[in-house]
Amino acid sequence: MINNKLLDRILAKVQKPARYIGGEYNSVVKDWAKIKSKIALAFPDIYDLGMSNLGMTILYDTVNRRDDMLAERVYVPWTDMETEMRAANLPLYSLETRHRLLDFDLIGISLPYEQLFSNVLTLLDLAGMPLRSQERNARYPLVMAGGNAVFNPEPMGDFIDFFVIGEGEDVILEVLLAFDEVRRADRDTQLRRMAQIPGVYVPRFYAPGYSAEDGALMKITPLVEEAQPHILKRIAPLMPPPPTKFILPYTNTIFNRASVEIQRGCTRGCRFCHAGMVFRPVRERPLTELLETIDTIIRDTGHEELGLLSLSSSDYSQIGPLLEAIVETYNPQQLSISLPSLRLESFNPDLVDKLAGRRKTSFTFAPEAATDRLRRVINKPISDKALLDAVEEVYRRGWRQVKLYFMIGQPTERDEDVLAIVRLAQKVLQIGRQHHGGKAKVRISVSTFVPKPHTPFQWASLWDVQEIKRKQALMLDELKKNRSIIFNRNNPEESLLEAVLSRGDRRLGAVIQNAWEKGAKFDAWDNHFRPQVWWDAFAEQGLDPAWYARRPRLADEVFPWDHISAGVEKRWLLMDWQAAQEGETRIDCREHCYNCGILTSMRGLRANTPPAAWKCPPVRRRKDEEGRETRRQGGRGEESK
Repeated sequence: MINNKLLDRILAKVQKPARYIGGEYNSVVKDWAKIKSKIALAFPDIYDLGMSNLGMTILYDTVNRRDDMLAERVYVPWTDMETEMRAANLPLYSLETRHRLLDFDLIGISLPYEQLFSNVLTLLDLAGMPLRSQERNARYPLVMAGGNAVFNPEPMGDFIDFFVIGEGEDVILEVLLAFDEVRRADRDTQLRRMAQIPGVYVPRFYAPGYSAEDGALMKITPLVEEAQPHILKRIAPLMPPPPTKFILPYTNTIFNRASVEIQRGCTRGCRFCHAGMVFRPVRERPLTELLETIDTIIRDTGHEELGLLSLSSSDYSQIGPLLEAIVETYNPQQLSISLPSLRLESFNPDLVDKLAGRRKTSFTFAPEAATDRLRRVINKPISDKALLDAVEEVYRRGWRQVKLYFMIGQPTERDEDVLAIVRLAQKVLQIGRQHHGGKAKVRISVSTFVPKPHTPFQWASLWDVQEIKRKQALMLDELKKNRSIIFNRNNPEESLLEAVLSRGDRRLGAVIQNAWEKGAKFDAWDNHFRPQVWWDAFAEQGLDPAWYARRPRLADEVFPWDHISAGVEKRWLLMDWQAAQEGETRIDCREHCYNCGILTSMRGLRANTPPAAWKCPPVRRRKDEEGRETRRQGGRGEESK
């Protein structure tokens, strides 16, 4: 354990010392000496953000339900605390029992987005561990990582011992049990055992090969018998019981509410959406389980706000009955319901009525594009009329501010698509003023499109930073006369870094370490992001960010993530990329199966899962002229025998 007297002296010198003390209500403290398997769950950002991460909460609950295991939490300290810890030579520690990270068997790092990569190095360094996996032997904890950002694990492959691809509820227990078998073995033996677990990827057991001509990746070769050529993601075929004993922090967090995941996955097929592709197939929680969970959460936490989470909350088949039951049970003035992913495609005015008791601050929609043509390209074919009708219902029911999320820099985008965002926002404001006069507000948030792995747009290029700035200036010129429309935009250089880190190969490890040594940290924070540090690090390694982010991709290009399978076949993604360029749309997968490959990949799990839990329809089959069975491949009538 760490020196508590030393910690007490440090805490008197930093902002928000409650971030670092632990002891919160509902935190789990076990007898350290009696537990054999110990894991530190690490979120590589500050406590305020990490405490709002539902994935961490789920894994914490999953491990601590077992009597023979424990999970404790750790977050990256803010800069003031980091400075004091380094000056006092105080190592990074867990909140529950204040043990050093070096005392744990494993460190499990959550990586939901790429801007956290540099903070991982801060975390390892403060723990007193060598940064690179090859420099750590069995005296150090095994370092594992999971989350959305590890569907391309290569950029962080130098630092992480092994990655868990996909959903972690089942595999985290398998990892801890497997470690018990090899805890006294050397590091190579330990990692060979981990590589035998489905969904686990051990980077040191794979060698990338590059072209001598242009440096492009040619292949990734397994080096040992335990290393599989392709790593298929893990999923929980039946969603396990959701956590109910949410830890109540002593200080404000980003989302100070309880959250319940009502379903997992999405069937809409937005071509830019990484989560929509990698979290297939859709699985729902039963209504009765959700109602029992909510009752327990309110009893055990006293939260006054509840988030019903999903990639598309309004697509949950029982969303109406769920909201009705909540409203009947709880006073709407006392329990506020949040639906953070309410989609226009499934918007229903009845849902607004059921939320009428909540605080009417703002209502959010995400059209993503403002012209019919571009919406067809991204496969989000929502008409302006549908949006404006929904806005009318929202304003009429008392909301005074509507938030709209858009992206610029999407494939095939033109200036008229960008300016249409402003015109659409002005129409929304007109409707608001009809109901609320000058008190009506519209807030538009415009981010920069980043082409992501495992999506149809993985072949797309990122737009040039200067071109994005020009597009932002176009909107600013149109909006400067209207102060009732609030315009938020991101720094295009942040999008460039995100694109490079999400699409990069193993060579980026040296860049990440170089940038960190130059001071890169908290890259997701606007006031800490230092782009020139990154560009200098790329230059010193002889690598060009534009080569990773902006160059055109060939149809048969080998991607750094091709050996990682999200269950959706690459040939289907390519077909959908071609359909996007032709403006073809695909309807909801719940209505028609396009044979993306997910049902084939998960065939074994699906066979042993109750049909009601999976919301994908069966693949449609028919006989050809010779009586052979064929499968539909998509909206173009193509078939494979």
